[in-house]
This record gives sequence, structure tokens and C-alpha cells, in this order.
Amino acid sequence: MQILALEPWFGGAHKHFLRDLMRHSRFSWTPITMAARYWKWRMQGGAVTLAQKANDAVDAGLRPDVVFASSMVNLPAFLALTRPRFDAIPVVLFFHENQLTYPIRPAEDGGGEERDLTYAYINYLSALAADRVVFNSQFHLDEFFGALPLLLSRFPDFTHPGTLADIRAKSIVLHLGLDLDGHDAHRVDNDAAEVLAPGAPVVLWNQRWEYDKNPAQFFRTMNRLDDAGVRFRLILAGKHYEEKPPEFERAFQRYAERILHYGYAEDFAAYSRLLHRSDVVVSTARHEFFGIAMLEAIHCGCHPVLPNRLTYPELIPETLHRPLLHAPVLYEGEDDLFTLLKGILSGQDTPLPNPVLRGISDHLNWPEQVARYDDLLDACLS
Repeated sequence: MQILALEPWFGGAHKHFLRDLMRHSRFSWTPITMAARYWKWRMQGGAVTLAQKANDAVDAGLRPDVVFASSMVNLPAFLALTRPRFDAIPVVLFFHENQLTYPIRPAEDGGGEERDLTYAYINYLSALAADRVVFNSQFHLDEFFGALPLLLSRFPDFTHPGTLADIRAKSIVLHLGLDLDGHDAHRVDNDAAEVLAPGAPVVLWNQRWEYDKNPAQFFRTMNRLDDAGVRFRLILAGKHYEEKPPEFERAFQRYAERILHYGYAEDFAAYSRLLHRSDVVVSTARHEFFGIAMLEAIHCGCHPVLPNRLTYPELIPETLHRPLLHAPVLYEGEDDLFTLLKGILSGQDTPLPNPVLRGISDHLNWPEQVARYDDLLDACLS
């Protein structure tokens, strides 16, 4: 089977997902991608470039059986610009995120603007045009369909609320795959390099340096722990696309001698070794469509401190909810987070053993998870 993949935002998690999916799938893939910049323009105008490249590929002999498009694609525009070549080819639309519920930057973080409904409506039209719609978590699917009626109600007439049922009927959930085998290889490298030096526990930040991950609360809590005499070291990894949140610079000034890494890890091996070197990973996220950074850290032996909300109740086995999930409105109050971290970092509370932590995400390892994607693509033809 020939799969044509469309990704106008080929960077970050989008890039890793598509690259690993193509590498593990039993089918043959042809990717058409664009650089990960100017996200609004990618959603508005990227379809023209994607269509030109797709038309050229078909003229050169490509005969795709299925189109696999990311949620950054303006799918109706792409299909209109590729007539009649793609008229009979089924299309799968994969939602990494959506513009109906993606958090708006709050005023205190330099934002405060209203949501631009243009991009939310592109998501809606693309879901209408697709044959199958895939969300990367049940939380994401539920949130999308919870917001869709509100989006349509913003318009004056002919809002077609009945289309919600049509989209829901062709929607499913497929969790992301994880390169756990790759992380396991670098666990061996870490041990061999003897970098696991004894000392204060290492607390990890490995998410994007952006407002929706709520770094302000994370550093307020770490400062409070430091003032209370709790010993710890820090690894501050992760990528930022716009301005760096000021909390990171202030943390660097305060904890310079205790920061083992500061900034983006340039390759997978370096990133994986940072995860294996850490003891505790913390999420203060206001929003999370999936949570790949947390799951990777957990697999590498980090005891997670997670809110009982977002995708985490779905991703953490129910038998482990009580020790790992807490405070459903974590970002609105900080005493619970402070108390939990103080107990773990001071040795009063025992972190879960590595074999238990590693088992949380084993089923998402790409060699196993890819079968679910291939089955979906198979079903599109039948």
C-alpha cells in the first residue's frame, strides 16, 4: 500500500511522530512536508504548496492508496487543488492539536488576545472533508467535540449542527507511539558513562518553554522548596519557539551551580541521557493534548508528579492513579505540589521502582503501536 503523508509543520513532535510512523509501518510512505514556521500561514496557505507537490508526484508516477494528513493541513483547499487526481482516494486526518481549544496566551504572559476563529474553522472543515478523523487521546477527542458546538454557535445562520454527529461517527482515538527502544539504548550509555553521580535528587523539566506548560508555577514551587532547605538539582530541557519565559532566566541565575543542563537537547541521544539522569519529573501544565514528554521521562525512570486531569488519568494505569495523580486543579493552588515534592525529594516518600514506571508506557512502543495505525489504513481501503 502507498501512503501519501501531508505535514506542513514538519518539526518538533509532528516531525518525530511522522518519521517514526513511516519507519515502523509495513506500508510504503511518501511524505510531503514544509518547514515548521509561521503556523498561521501554514494553515492558511500551506495547502497550495502541498497540492503542487502532490500533483507533481502523481504526474511522476506516484499512485497513493491513502492520504494521511495532519491537522495543520487545510484539507478542503488541498482536495480542491488536486482534482481530479485524489477524488477517489480516502483521507485520514490526524489531530495532534486543534485550534478550538489550544490555550490562548493569558494577559499576564503577554497575551490576552481573543481566539482567531479562522483556524478553528479550518479544523472543522478539514474534519468534515476527511474520511476518517483520528485524535491522539480520548481527552483531546472529548474536548474537541465539547468545543465544536460553541464554535458553530458563533456564526449567524446555516451553522449545520448536524455535522457534529457526522464527524463523531468517523472519529477514533489512537495514542502516539514512543521510541522506547531508542531510550533503552541510551540507558545503557548512561550507565557506562557513570554520569549517575550520587547527590541531591534531580528534578526534570522536559516540556516546551511556553505559557501553556505553566513554568511560573513550577519555579515558584522549586523556590519555595529551596527556601525550606530541601536539596535538589535541576535539568531544564525543552524547546521554545518565541520569547523565552523569564522564569527560566531567573532560575538560571538562582540555581546555576545546581543546573546540570539548561536549554534544548540537540539530538535524541543527548535528550535521552538527560531523562535517564533525572529522578523526578513534574507537570504543572495548564493544557496537554497527549503528554509524550511525561511518558518518555517515566519510561526512563523518573517518578512523575502529575495533576489528576488532562490526559494523565487516561495514560496512567488506574491502579497507579492514587500514588501518581493528585489535585485536579493543580495550577490553581500550590500547597499540594509543594507537599508532594518535599516528601519525595527529602526521602520521606518512596518513588515507584523503575520496573513499575517502565511498564506504564510499554504498550506504546512503536513496534507494537504501529499495528493499530496500519490496521486503520488497511480499513480505509476496505
